[in-house]
Amino acid sequence: MSTTIALLGGVGLFLLGMTVMTDGLKALAGSALRTVLGKAAATPLSGAFWGAIVTLLVQSSSAVTMTTIGLVSAGLLTFPQGLGLVFGANVGTTGTGWLVALIGVRVSLSAYALPMIFIGALAKLLGSGRIAAVGRALAGFALVLYGLTTLQQGMGGLAESLHPSDLPAVLGAPGVGWISGMIGLMTLIVVGLAMTAVMQSSTAAIAVTISAYYAGAVGLEQGAALIIGQNIGTATSSAMAAIGASATAKRLALAYVLFKVIAALLAIVVFPVTAALMRALLASVDGMTLLAAYHTAYNVVGVAVLLPATQWFTRLVERLLPSRQTALQRALDPSALASPVIAVETARRVVAGVLTTTAASVSAAISGGAGPAAQDMTAAAGALEEVRDFLSELQEPPETEAERLRMTSTLHALDHASRLVEDLATGGLQGQPGGAPHDPRAAELCTKAMRAAQVVGGSITSESALSAQAEPIAWSVSPEVAAALVEVEGAARELDTLQREHGVAILASVAPGKLTAAAAFARIDAARLLDRIAHHAWRSAAHLLGRSGHDDPGP
Repeated sequence: MSTTIALLGGVGLFLLGMTVMTDGLKALAGSALRTVLGKAAATPLSGAFWGAIVTLLVQSSSAVTMTTIGLVSAGLLTFPQGLGLVFGANVGTTGTGWLVALIGVRVSLSAYALPMIFIGALAKLLGSGRIAAVGRALAGFALVLYGLTTLQQGMGGLAESLHPSDLPAVLGAPGVGWISGMIGLMTLIVVGLAMTAVMQSSTAAIAVTISAYYAGAVGLEQGAALIIGQNIGTATSSAMAAIGASATAKRLALAYVLFKVIAALLAIVVFPVTAALMRALLASVDGMTLLAAYHTAYNVVGVAVLLPATQWFTRLVERLLPSRQTALQRALDPSALASPVIAVETARRVVAGVLTTTAASVSAAISGGAGPAAQDMTAAAGALEEVRDFLSELQEPPETEAERLRMTSTLHALDHASRLVEDLATGGLQGQPGGAPHDPRAAELCTKAMRAAQVVGGSITSESALSAQAEPIAWSVSPEVAAALVEVEGAARELDTLQREHGVAILASVAPGKLTAAAAFARIDAARLLDRIAHHAWRSAAHLLGRSGHDDPGP
């Protein structure tokens, strides 16, 4: 009974420690996690490398995976780039196995762990910001060490009643036949899968396996077989999490499952060779280190096989799980809400897209073409309404002042874009709105502003992942985009002055009988509409680039 209690308590402390440590490390990383992943995934290869490094540092493949889903949904990363990060996360998560093999089962660290827990808890309770995050990470790490010590004690008791001969012999072990060895291998793989599914942590399951080997409860080949199953088992939590999730999350979860299955099949095929090699190395390398190395090599080989075939793998996943979402639904993926920075960038890109298409419609209408169609304005208004609802779902505020400024600027851009669409929907904009012709100069200035606004909006929607990660306020832009913004502002300001002077002249023409009062007011309304359109396009474009200056109320 005491052995069971020690085993359960050790696993529980280990899982609790991993959770607390991961939360602390994620809080410590903050927005740097999003920035590093966005910049690192220029190619699938670099994405895999940095995905492994970041996962090793934050000790959470789920944090990397969820951030990746948000980046892909926001359009900051392509799906193949996201796959590279997910592949790398599988390698990075094997780092804890080395901690267990090299430190955890060899030395009793409970004497050091308890003071570390006290110091970490004190920092968490009394500190704030990064100090509190460091406290959580330290306390979590100490809990992991204390859990390993407790687990080691439990395994010592288990070894008295469990011997490797009590478990199925696996393929590759001395004197084991092919059929019986394959049956034993598959049996232990299933057992390993069940361990991970129950614990919901392959790291904890592998810690149990390495501790069991150290205690003499399982053999080397049996431990390797369990590790194969435990790696497959990590996919069960991803598959469960994908139920009811977005299309992007489902695709990445499917890619994760396929990766685990393909890596497991490769491991099973070469298992006799691997087992013989590990047994040969056992004379010079201890078994715990060999099991940790096998865990890492298992995932590295899987990545090495699939990474060159990323494009093919992407097409396979998209074919198996086609998306029925619209472009707007894909952009406003709920998974992006896990990171306020990604959510704001997603909203910014949607607003920029609406500004671009609306400005193009206005330019065409003023030039004598068809005006913005009612259904197009309804669609634009609906998209902006969805952006408002999307941002309203944010549960946590941005962490830094720069990120809060970026969110505020995006909200201003959304407000001006909404007013632009509303003016077009209610005011009407054809060649002669309300029967009144456009003033030629006013029409020319408004057209100029709209074309420049298209340049600004288009530059944002086509931004690369790297440039989108630039530090907020004010964001660096190309000389062409900066010139376009200056052009929008200049045209909008000149049009504002013009329409005021135009109104005085138009009203003065009523008394001599040149215009009726109704025609004069119709022309004034037409000029005011052009002025409002240009103003809101300018302010929206300026806020999208983080160069708003002051937000004057405007017309």
